[in-house]
Amino acid sequence: MSTTRRQFVGTLGAAAGLVAAPSILRAQTAETFRIGALCPVTGAGSPFGSGMQKMISAAAEIVNAAGGAAGRKLEIVPEDTQTSPQAAVLAAKKLIDVNKVRAVMGTWSSGVSLAVVPLTNDANIIMMNTSGAPALSVPPANAKGLSYRYQATNDRFGRAFAEIATKEGFKRPAMMAFNNASGIGNTEGFRKAWEAKGGKVVESVVYEPNQTSYRSELQKVLAANPDVIVTGSYLADTTIIMREWFQSGAQTKWIMPGWAASPDLVKAVGPDVLEGVISVDSISNENAPSYKAYDEAYRKAMGGQPGQSNVYAAMTWDMVHVIALAIEAANSTETAAINAKIREIANPPGTQVFSYADGKAALKQGKINYEGASSVLDFDQYGDVTPDFGVFFIEGGKLNRKYVVKI
Repeated sequence: MSTTRRQFVGTLGAAAGLVAAPSILRAQTAETFRIGALCPVTGAGSPFGSGMQKMISAAAEIVNAAGGAAGRKLEIVPEDTQTSPQAAVLAAKKLIDVNKVRAVMGTWSSGVSLAVVPLTNDANIIMMNTSGAPALSVPPANAKGLSYRYQATNDRFGRAFAEIATKEGFKRPAMMAFNNASGIGNTEGFRKAWEAKGGKVVESVVYEPNQTSYRSELQKVLAANPDVIVTGSYLADTTIIMREWFQSGAQTKWIMPGWAASPDLVKAVGPDVLEGVISVDSISNENAPSYKAYDEAYRKAMGGQPGQSNVYAAMTWDMVHVIALAIEAANSTETAAINAKIREIANPPGTQVFSYADGKAALKQGKINYEGASSVLDFDQYGDVTPDFGVFFIEGGKLNRKYVVKI
């Protein structure tokens, strides 16, 4: 068939347009698997969000260097949740409707994850989160079984708090909870576990966010004469509460989640205020080769900061490895096929693997069991995992890990 000059020029113009097009459009022609990295770059989760996003990209680079997943390269589209459900919903809609992502990962804070999961369910795509609310495990949030949680549930945090309170000899615990699913989930998880041990919570207060003072709520708790206060809190509110507690002269001890009792809290209120506070957070799978690879990547991306400083970044590193290995095992990028393989590649039995390349090779011989950097990643029927918990005492302005709790 002959080609006219006009057809030839038109063909050249189309080719030139493709070369000049944004990389996101050129990538679509290469049949990539597009992932939305929806992390808390700003807001309450900002101490963790940048590292979380960078580890999604770093893990994707490793997958792509190994030939991709089922022959597809991974493409990462980053967005900021601002640690706000409203902002997260807008960002998720963009990722799903405009960017056409096939999975969303990295949501932090239960309010954000609970706001986003209806959108991923409607789009029939997988969501992987780092949030604790028990509601994420069951319908309606996880009605389709497409949501996977890499953090411990708030209920598991509560059980860890109860184990710590018992070990430390506390007898009269009280509770203070930020009024959202995560805050209340932490303290109610503690109550459930504490009462199962035969104990009693002497006072419980749920407080509203964005207040300039929590003195009245604190005074109500202190009036019950507790020997320890267990919190479900965040950095901003904890900063105010701890200043007001210190000014009161009370000698009560504290057990807090690690995202509140963090180095940033020490900077905000000073080491004297926080001396002896117990900070509890899930800890990574630190003895696994997968953790070593993650730690090296994190230090490289974050100016030498150790991987231990951001357990959530280890979780997002694992999210990419899990979904890529599931795609490879399924030899498909269809959601149902990927979803059917996630537990198969992550849970025992199977050949233990600690990297994408090793997992990809081992799949040719049979079943694999990917052991993650964040935990062993054995997903239960709800898509939840059970990490171990580090128990840190703030001493001289430093968080010193004293022991580990396994539940």
